[in-house]
Amino acid sequence: MRRPRTAAAPPAGRLRAPGTRTPVALAVPALVAVAFLLMPLVGILARTTWSDLGTHLTSPGVLEALRLSLLVSFWALGLSLLLGVPLAWLLARVSFPGKALVRSLVLLPMVLPPTVGGVALLLGFGRRGLLGPWLEDTFGIVLPFHTSGAVVAATFVAMPFLVISLEGTLAGLRPRYEETAASLGASPVRVFRTVTLPMVAPGLAAGAALTWARALGEFGATITFAGNLPGTTQTLPLQVYLLLQDSPEAATSVSLLLLAIAMAVLICLRGRWTGATTDRAARSARAADDTVPPAPPTTGVHPPVAQSVAQSAAPQERWPLHAEVTGFNQLTLDAEPGTTIAVVGPNGAGKTTLLRALLGLTPRARAALRLGDTDVSALPPHRRGVAWVPQDGALFPHLSALTNTAYGLRAHGTPRAEARRAAQQWLDRLGVGHLAHRKPAQLSGGQAQRVALARALAARPRLLLLDEPLAALDQTTRAHVRHTLRGHLAGFGGVCLIVTHDPVEAVSLADRVLVLDGGRALQDAPPAEVTRHPRSPWVARMLGRNAWPGTATGDRLALADGGHLVVADQLPDGAQALAIIAPEAVSVHLDKPAGSPRNVWPGTVREITSAGSRLRILVTSHQAPDLVAEITPSAALELGLADGVSVWTSVKATEVSLVTL
Repeated sequence: MRRPRTAAAPPAGRLRAPGTRTPVALAVPALVAVAFLLMPLVGILARTTWSDLGTHLTSPGVLEALRLSLLVSFWALGLSLLLGVPLAWLLARVSFPGKALVRSLVLLPMVLPPTVGGVALLLGFGRRGLLGPWLEDTFGIVLPFHTSGAVVAATFVAMPFLVISLEGTLAGLRPRYEETAASLGASPVRVFRTVTLPMVAPGLAAGAALTWARALGEFGATITFAGNLPGTTQTLPLQVYLLLQDSPEAATSVSLLLLAIAMAVLICLRGRWTGATTDRAARSARAADDTVPPAPPTTGVHPPVAQSVAQSAAPQERWPLHAEVTGFNQLTLDAEPGTTIAVVGPNGAGKTTLLRALLGLTPRARAALRLGDTDVSALPPHRRGVAWVPQDGALFPHLSALTNTAYGLRAHGTPRAEARRAAQQWLDRLGVGHLAHRKPAQLSGGQAQRVALARALAARPRLLLLDEPLAALDQTTRAHVRHTLRGHLAGFGGVCLIVTHDPVEAVSLADRVLVLDGGRALQDAPPAEVTRHPRSPWVARMLGRNAWPGTATGDRLALADGGHLVVADQLPDGAQALAIIAPEAVSVHLDKPAGSPRNVWPGTVREITSAGSRLRILVTSHQAPDLVAEITPSAALELGLADGVSVWTSVKATEVSLVTL
């Protein structure tokens, strides 16, 4: 009996996904293009006299030209960094009239013929140019036919490579890192020096390498503007030009040297000039989860954090809040020191916009903000005393958890040792002290969020803004951090605003709940009042209740989504109201019920979810809006409930609460 033959497995590394075969119509021209680009390089390698290579490269003329090329290229790189880095930042971060024209001017030397660039430099900086006579008469500087002229020519053609590379890197850097640093008290210069530059370092290094390589190989603009003077302006490319006439073999050897330098630069960059930098954070192994028990607070010689917080909240340091917000958000906000306000509302309601307006970071809304006796409306973000924790934490990836936490203290002038000691205390307090020396890429999402929270608390702000600070935490850790945060807020001398979608956070942390919708305040009341009488359907559903808006007509409410609801409380005809129905007040039946219920609808089970020890049943009906009922698992089993089962639902009129709108 013959055994069936099995196809051999393809070698590792040659696996192809279905449909990934390269079309011949594209592969052939691509290979021709590669051959076209490769042929000149192969020509240099084939024509090089390898036995004489050392003699050619160590000749006095070549060594002098190499020395001059290195001098010119490094000076050009320095000028490009000095002038190009601010220009790249301006193009990436600032909107201004004529921005497209400025970017075109940056790109122009890259597409301009080099000799034309040399002529332009002569007409601009030459002895008879626009600026040349003034430079010569005022400073005695003559650029043409001088080494400084070669530097200017190399800078002119090479600096665009730095600007374009760095602008792309800056454009890919989320401004949230810089905005968070500003909210911690860092000035714009400090933010640029300690956050922006370190984070764009790979792109900056790539642009600098390309700039240096381009300056090293510059020919046309140099010979036109600075001439070809041995020892003064005769760089290696100009030396190659001269050697081609007298000694072609030596010219080939020098060309091979320049080719090797250029290839070495490109290989080292590994594609970074295209903006495809490797995301080191993505490659780093993150902690598996947030279930590791938090480390207990340290109890060494340093005072407990609670004590230091109480001391910082001295009676003279009280910061009541008054804000009048205009623009997309239209509201007035007043709060006494120590008040915590939970900001809730549906997506797009303006919650984050409100926080950014208080920070002075958005043109969508503007806040006339007073903290204590100080009007900070006209102050930049870093001088407002407002700390912000964005949704993703925005930890600086180049700093450890400890230095991240100490950042705000250092920005306010706290000595390094003292700042680190206080930062360690806050990390210990939030259960991540054992992770102090890890980088953000080595933290799980929940751990990173706790570090971000510690960083904001350590900065001792007058106003604390938290944008869903506990969203990334598991339930156990969330309870621990919530307890810690509540302890801090109890002694906080300012006001805290917390954006949240969690009703437990709103109830346990906040003194007031501010409900937003469309940028307007629908309700601003204590949590108990909002829980009993929510004025927003979204808030009612967030609290687990059914919420049906409608118009009162006698003993009924004409529902906005169709149908009607019989109610016990009568409102004036035409009054707008919100009917609130608790899920446990909804009864579910297999047959149409008889008896006292006055609100009965047929429907279909669409979803069954667990809610603690009970089940929540979503029922849809063509006679009423979607309705959520809450029953016990045994009742659901007895009724045989499952997705798609037809049921009847009923609600007593006395179980309906009306909130006028």
